[in-house]
Amino acid sequence: MKNSSQSLGDALQAAVGACGKGNSQTSSPVAAILWPDKESQWQSALPALLALMPGLFVFGPYAPERRSGPAIWLKCAIAGLLPEVQFDGVPVIYLPGVSRAELRAIESCPRDLQPLAELQYRGVFWSQASTKDWTVSAFLASKNGGLGLNVAQDKATQEALLQALQAGVLLECNTDDLKKRVINAEWLLSLLLPNPNRDLLLWMNEPEATRSQWGDVLWAVFVKRCKSDFGFDPVADGLLAAAEHLAKSKGKWSAVAELYRDSYTSFPNVFDLLAKLPAPHIDLFPDYDELAGYPQVNEQSEASLRYALSACAAMDAPQARAAVLAAEEEHGLRRTWLWIRMGRSPLVTALEYLAEVAQRSASLPIGQTPIELANSYELSGWQVDLAAMRALASVHTKADLDAVGGALRAMYLPWIEETAHRLQEAAKTMGGLPSIQADKLSSGTCTVFVDGLRYDAATMLKQRLSVFGDVHLSARWTSLPSVTASGKAWCSPVAEHIAGSVEDMEFEPRVAADGKPLSGYNFRKLLGEHDIQPLDKHQIGDPQGQAWTEAADLDHYGHEHGIRLARDLDNQLNLVVERVSELLEAGWKRIRIVTDHGWLLMPGGFPKSELAKHQVETRWGRCAVLKDSAHGTSLTFGWDWCHDVQVAYAPGVSCFTAGVEYAHGGISLQECLVPVIQLDCGGEIGSTNLVTIQSVTWKGLRCAVVVEGASNQQRVDIRSKAALASTSIVSNVKLLTTDKASLVVADDEFMGVAAVVVVLGTDDEVLQKQMTTVGE
Repeated sequence: MKNSSQSLGDALQAAVGACGKGNSQTSSPVAAILWPDKESQWQSALPALLALMPGLFVFGPYAPERRSGPAIWLKCAIAGLLPEVQFDGVPVIYLPGVSRAELRAIESCPRDLQPLAELQYRGVFWSQASTKDWTVSAFLASKNGGLGLNVAQDKATQEALLQALQAGVLLECNTDDLKKRVINAEWLLSLLLPNPNRDLLLWMNEPEATRSQWGDVLWAVFVKRCKSDFGFDPVADGLLAAAEHLAKSKGKWSAVAELYRDSYTSFPNVFDLLAKLPAPHIDLFPDYDELAGYPQVNEQSEASLRYALSACAAMDAPQARAAVLAAEEEHGLRRTWLWIRMGRSPLVTALEYLAEVAQRSASLPIGQTPIELANSYELSGWQVDLAAMRALASVHTKADLDAVGGALRAMYLPWIEETAHRLQEAAKTMGGLPSIQADKLSSGTCTVFVDGLRYDAATMLKQRLSVFGDVHLSARWTSLPSVTASGKAWCSPVAEHIAGSVEDMEFEPRVAADGKPLSGYNFRKLLGEHDIQPLDKHQIGDPQGQAWTEAADLDHYGHEHGIRLARDLDNQLNLVVERVSELLEAGWKRIRIVTDHGWLLMPGGFPKSELAKHQVETRWGRCAVLKDSAHGTSLTFGWDWCHDVQVAYAPGVSCFTAGVEYAHGGISLQECLVPVIQLDCGGEIGSTNLVTIQSVTWKGLRCAVVVEGASNQQRVDIRSKAALASTSIVSNVKLLTTDKASLVVADDEFMGVAAVVVVLGTDDEVLQKQMTTVGE
């Protein structure tokens, strides 16, 4: 009791243990310390007490892992008859709901207690000198066996003592600190409500439920704190006044606003309060920082932006580009506001990508030959396509999609039209496109076929796969026409064993050896005949050989859903990543990802091109097989599998059918220049990275990450799956401006969940990762 550096829990342990030392003049050691507690005041602190006192046992239900059990079990345990129960020193038997008097009256003692009654003669009671049980207040205040602290005796303090004990904060208090203060309800409740900012948001989120949960004492402390700290009376001013303060974010409310921005998902109803606030008057030169907290300002700005984008639909490309860039100048700042992370600013999200389309579509791929045009497209042209897809993926409602689609079409359609014309003119000069089939593969390679993997989508996939090893992205020409039946065989490792004939009007070639149509069955059979394992979904095969498998299906989704493909592109690519991960875990060291064709996607559909029915055998969206008697069009080439089959192509990006949003089969860089991704994983993932994660430290939902070897523009994220950006669980991915980053998990439902801290390069490549558990 003289140790001035001990906690209250340590002092309690010392006091209980002291009474078991016995009388030095007696020869018999103390068999047990009996701790009666008729009011069960100490029971709520048992988890902490059991950790503090290894020799503590509890009279109660049988639960040996918690050192709890009936009287007979307790006697066996303290007698050392149970090998699984180990302790040092004098055992302490805590008796919740039992008074000292009950135990002493052996004749009337309850039967379940009787086996313990005799211990009062071989042991000692831990009780007050007056033989009363030690209550929490009595132990703290008594100068005779207690701590002699200054404890207020009002009802509120007595209630607060028990609440603080149950919460675990009371036992952690330092006894020196306690001696210097009056222990009263106000101070105790400041321990219970240590985070006034969070308390304020909890109340705003669910006022009635929170007040009921707190009780009258905690509510009174909360009201008093609001008045003193935040200049606000919850009772007199009400919720809307609190919302107004939160929106303005002045003074101490700025910390509340910061917490809300970091953890808004934990307070879902607060937005409804903020949304009721009328938008403040906006001056000619407004301070946007002061407007950022008002949802109505954001909604009005979204409506204004929707009108501006819709107007672009009637403009030519230069006018539309200028209008989009002007809108970006006006609205771009809103991407720093909270509402965009809440998904309530879809148009300004899309505007970022529309502005990129506006800037990049002012230039066209350069070159006189297909190869020169392809090189130019690989260098930068694909970024126009990717920005267009991301713009479409940002919006969901019809009104927003119409506005974004109209502005995008005005800029994007002329660009892809002229890009396609350039390639078509080069193809005419060259007599077609370069004809190169798939490379031969070495052992240990698994080919993953992805139907409709366009080059821009492949750049996204490359970034996600970089966590697994070295990734190389290249491009090659698919077969003409750019359709699945023809292109899938073209990119397969058995392409040299496949041929076409003049009878194959649906562009499905044949097995060269026996002339059988290349159906799914025959294709798999052909693979097997050449020692290439055809793997079904989730099959892994023998990693020492070669294999072919398929993952995702962008093409099917595009035909089924049109523009919605842009929204589902991430999910489709995630399916590929999951399949690759499965193969690598099974032991494959080299993955080659190939595809049959790309595609075109255009809101509002493509222009229609006419081709007389009597001239064609079969008609597809962007190509048609001509009859023998038909005269070729200006854009006619032989089928790559059999040049005797003449195929007419729609000029530019037009289609032979009307109202088509998604199409392929024609001649354009987007359709014909297809990606090939090679992933080599010869060693442990990340073994060559120079970046290392030095430490990951949690304080609640906030995570501090220290990174060694980081450079500017690298970022830190926390994800459920390292390679999938869509599994991020933080409010904001943080830029590494120094070697440290602080991230906040968006929702407290992730507390205790396993996650991965990842360091990202400038192209979203995962440079390093480390497993962690949220909150630990």
